Amino acid sequence: MKLSTTLMYDGNPRQAADTVASYEKAGLDTVWVAEAYGFDSPTLMGYLAAKTETVEIGSAILNIYSRTPGALLQTVAGLDNVSGGRAILGLGASGPQVIEGFHGVPYAKPLGRTAEVIDLVRRGLKREKLTSDGIFHLPLDRDHGAVTGLGKPLKILTHPERDTVPIFIAALGPKSVEQAASIADGWIPHLFHPEKAHLVWGDALEAGRAQRSADLGPLQITAGGMLAIGEGPETKALLDFMRPMFALYVGGMGAKGKNFYNDVAKSYGYEGEAEEIQDLYLSGKKKEAEALIPTDWLEAANLVGPESYVKERIAAFAEAGVTSLNIYPASEDPLGAIAKVKEWTS
Repeated sequence: MKLSTTLMYDGNPRQAADTVASYEKAGLDTVWVAEAYGFDSPTLMGYLAAKTETVEIGSAILNIYSRTPGALLQTVAGLDNVSGGRAILGLGASGPQVIEGFHGVPYAKPLGRTAEVIDLVRRGLKREKLTSDGIFHLPLDRDHGAVTGLGKPLKILTHPERDTVPIFIAALGPKSVEQAASIADGWIPHLFHPEKAHLVWGDALEAGRAQRSADLGPLQITAGGMLAIGEGPETKALLDFMRPMFALYVGGMGAKGKNFYNDVAKSYGYEGEAEEIQDLYLSGKKKEAEALIPTDWLEAANLVGPESYVKERIAAFAEAGVTSLNIYPASEDPLGAIAKVKEWTS
């Protein structure tokens, strides 16, 4: 098992980079950089490349709408170059509120668009000319909106550091998870419950793996939660710090009837709670929504408690197929906690 962490989009980028550099020395393998509609992640990823030496640097995620396939190719090739071959491209569809509201782009055909983006980026890294006659038209012709009709097939001007870069898909819906298992190097789920994940995604993962090319190797999965190792109720109480994040996603990350995270909560068996959490959150009663997040979900999705319990959670994530344990250290000695977990997962 690899060990990873995610930098949130509302943090201090410069301070976060210093933190990652210290985590690297403690054994961290990968850092994921979120974007949403905050600071762009490639800027911080480039900064992290200069501040670190061995840690892999991944986007979690870049959406497939606001950048063209050519721009995504340039971005991942540039990041892979400045990091010396440590880039990971994490992609996802995001959601209609962000894509149409913040970027002003139609939220259409997410599965087809994802597949074409991945195909074009992979071919582009091998310095093949970018051509497409699907959702994307490369080169663009007059029939599809070209003004001059002078576009021609081009390959990336510079030579990429590597001709393949790992590509992960953040996915929650059955069809998108099936696609991730079929065509991506890895899958990024969210709010992952190891013991219940198979109820939500088992069939989709099996169907996707059946279509998977042997050239891709086994599907990598990154998931995890808060890490806090300690005895007593004060350690368990730290789980309450995760309630706002769970409530944000289950209750507020999307509109009524169009919230993928709310759908996942229902699939886990929390139908009543999911409905009430969303109603409360969307009406501005965030604290009440947070209080309704099921405690057993918080306990299962995080690694908080005595050493023996944390080891049990690590084993549960491994049993669920997780290959990279994604942690958020919450202790007075985060480096010591990371070093311990690194030892347990090696």
